[in-house]
Amino acid sequence: MVTRARTGEGTRARGTLAQQLIAGHLVDGRMEPGREIGLRIDQTLTQDATGTLVMQELEALGLDRVRTEVSVQYVDHNLLQADERNAEDHAFLRSACRRFGIWYSKPGNGVSHPTHMQRFGVPGKTLAGSDSHTCAAGSLGMLALGTGGLEVALAMAGRPLHVTMPEIWGIRLIGRLPDWVSAKDVVLELLRRHGVKGAVHRILEYHGPGLAALTAMDRHVIANMGAELGATASVFPADAAVRDFLRAEGREADFRELSAEPDAVHDAEDEIDLSALEPLIARPTSPGNVVPVREVAGEPIGQAVIGSSANPGLRDFAVAAAIVEGRQTHPAVSFDINPTSREILADLTRMSATFALITAGARIHQAGCLGCIGMGQAPAAGRNSLRTFPRNFPGRSGTEQDAVWLCSPETAAVSALTGRITDPRRWAEEEGVPCPVLHLPERASVNTAMLEPPLPHEQAASVELERGPNISGLPDFDPLPDVLEGPVLLKTGDDVSTDEISPAGAQALPYRSNIPKLAEFTFTRIDPAYPRRATELGPGGRHFVVGGENYGQGSSREHAAITPRHLGLRAVVAKSYARIHWQNLTNFGVLPLEFTDPGDYDRIDADDRLKLEGLHGALAPGAEARLQLLNTTKGETYEVGHRLSDGRRRTVLAGGIIPALAGDAGRVGDPQK
Repeated sequence: MVTRARTGEGTRARGTLAQQLIAGHLVDGRMEPGREIGLRIDQTLTQDATGTLVMQELEALGLDRVRTEVSVQYVDHNLLQADERNAEDHAFLRSACRRFGIWYSKPGNGVSHPTHMQRFGVPGKTLAGSDSHTCAAGSLGMLALGTGGLEVALAMAGRPLHVTMPEIWGIRLIGRLPDWVSAKDVVLELLRRHGVKGAVHRILEYHGPGLAALTAMDRHVIANMGAELGATASVFPADAAVRDFLRAEGREADFRELSAEPDAVHDAEDEIDLSALEPLIARPTSPGNVVPVREVAGEPIGQAVIGSSANPGLRDFAVAAAIVEGRQTHPAVSFDINPTSREILADLTRMSATFALITAGARIHQAGCLGCIGMGQAPAAGRNSLRTFPRNFPGRSGTEQDAVWLCSPETAAVSALTGRITDPRRWAEEEGVPCPVLHLPERASVNTAMLEPPLPHEQAASVELERGPNISGLPDFDPLPDVLEGPVLLKTGDDVSTDEISPAGAQALPYRSNIPKLAEFTFTRIDPAYPRRATELGPGGRHFVVGGENYGQGSSREHAAITPRHLGLRAVVAKSYARIHWQNLTNFGVLPLEFTDPGDYDRIDADDRLKLEGLHGALAPGAEARLQLLNTTKGETYEVGHRLSDGRRRTVLAGGIIPALAGDAGRVGDPQK
């Protein structure tokens, strides 16, 4: 149960760790929930599915060299080289890193989030990443924010990152996890209670005596899936567990103890008794569709996959190896292992756990995201796939008619043995098997050979970007007109994800650097005819999309804003938005409007023609944040509103951030401008 803190007239957090981190990096605005603030960013993280656009944006901004303390480009999503396109993108990314002063993590080195935690994460620092699961670094006591690629590019150029000041939601942990229950079950419990919208515009701050038995990598599991709750960030204290982790990575000197003040007050509170938890699982097709494993036990499975940014630690693989050691997985099950970093694969091998997995029937894949983003390991249609992943949106696996369940490594490994969804506690009781006791190495197999450091500035200036034929460059976007009129080309339901707007998977993602080609996949999981109908409106054919609650949840990929914009989308009218997608829409000149009366959503049908007049005045600084939306098909008018700051109003009117900064490229890297 969530309870509000009592602080007089309203709820105002004080003394929390999240507030300390924000205050230490605040460069603009006031720390009041709902107000826009600007934060100084110390580190950035990009990955290859979003990074190619970030590098093109740096070029468009006229940047000479990144201004951050550390910026790292990871190649972890698109590793399958079925043709030349991914290899060309990798070459482009490496050349851009050499040009702009960015670390380059080679293909196969590891998933960005755990690898960044191992090599670069520092307590007390801010991290902005063009991946929604960047929040995982909060496990080290960082303020880590997933956001759109263009905002990361601006942060790399030295500009503040602007976000809405969130509420601070304290999650008090007590007790200790019982046998066969692990960190994944903690965050699944939060999703069971609060769903995928439960933490929108909130930072989750974990505290309490239950933290003592959670390692830094356990905390990573929990922090990572704060994104599935809609959270702005997740924050853990930097304590002995964080010190132990950094010591194992040979970086104890980077440790800095951080915690909330003893009398800290949160805007809201929740409590989880770890000792009362049981194995949980998210049913298809939402991370919020959580039930106890015992309630669905017996369902046959065709696949079990272990390893992703959501369960990336050595412990998560080692416990699976201990469960299957000396046994054979069910003949109907594909047992897939995704190592999350080369370091972890080396440590598994050092422990002989790799041998245990292989002899049990596991298929060992390269270190990377792979099946999590639909790049390989696609399950058979209609066959249940158990995954230690963060998301199970329809079709994300690469199979349109998939049935993906999200669970812990314990549940996945035991189910791989039985061929059915199995409560590991019941299996252990029937088989007389004790819960594994793991002995992990005290020192990690640190290997930095696949991390290429930035070139010195004098060498970087002469580097030319390597552009393959599949890299198209950024489109030109025109300003928002004063009168916007067009059809509702699509009407969606609630919780539409960015995977449904701009699909991942082996067919679409290789075109991530080719916007005109990638646009052909836009919304095709909802309406296969959308790209064709948008194109038939003619060049600049402006149109609307109408959405339900939590529009644009999921991945931070800005392609989900760029490709509809390329096809003529100029405004979305929804009941509510996911944070990152709302920001991405404004970054590319798409006007995000919200129904004042949610009931008006039901009054609009697909293909109705909508009209907005006087937009230039309505979006002027200081103007009332209410507009009249005319449905010319039905002769009705609806009141709609927006949450745009004055800066974002100027951005939308200009057609996006890059045109808004046109003529200012020479000083884009000056944080004072």
